[in-house]
Amino acid sequence: MGKLTLYIGNKNYSSWSLRPWIAMTAAGIDFQEVLIPFDFPAGNPKFKPISPTDRVPVLHHGNIRVWESLSIIEYVAELFPEKGIWPKAAADRAVARSISMEMLSGFRALRNACPMNMRRPKRKLDLPEGVMDDVTRIETIWRELRAKSGGPFLFGAFTGADAMFAPVVNRFDVYDLVTDAGTLAYMAAMKSHPAWVKWQEAALAEPWIVPEDEA
Repeated sequence: MGKLTLYIGNKNYSSWSLRPWIAMTAAGIDFQEVLIPFDFPAGNPKFKPISPTDRVPVLHHGNIRVWESLSIIEYVAELFPEKGIWPKAAADRAVARSISMEMLSGFRALRNACPMNMRRPKRKLDLPEGVMDDVTRIETIWRELRAKSGGPFLFGAFTGADAMFAPVVNRFDVYDLVTDAGTLAYMAAMKSHPAWVKWQEAALAEPWIVPEDEA
């Protein structure tokens, strides 16, 4: 059906682009990356021809268009079942999908107050109500799953669930939100993963600044 092409936004800010990108890169899936920066407050008119939602990320595979981060991860997991994007055990896969959906639909206080920003100097922020409740819930997810799997990632090896939480690692880090040793150990494992390092290096080299994401 042809080559996979993943359209993404700015690597410094685009948390939703990071999720499928790091899942595919960590799994060793070959794809072409096309970055379209957020040049305008409402996005970029270049998104419209490639995405039914006028947003990125979106994956092209021949005539197939797949949008939304988790849907892209699910699609490539079906294309490449041997890559282990989801855990092997059915029970673990169910939990991985559940927490991925929780990430997709929840934690709005954290996401709204603390935008992903790879180049932000580490410093605290005055936090609105609800942010630390989100932090506590995420730390509980990470702690329980790593205790069960033995780590270093949520289900032992890196999976799509880790990809879905990858932007949270940046948020916890640059806004200085956590001190728990287990949380910090998981964050260190994520930040040392070669796929994370590759994304971060590119993000730090970007020239674009989006004021509304500079919390």
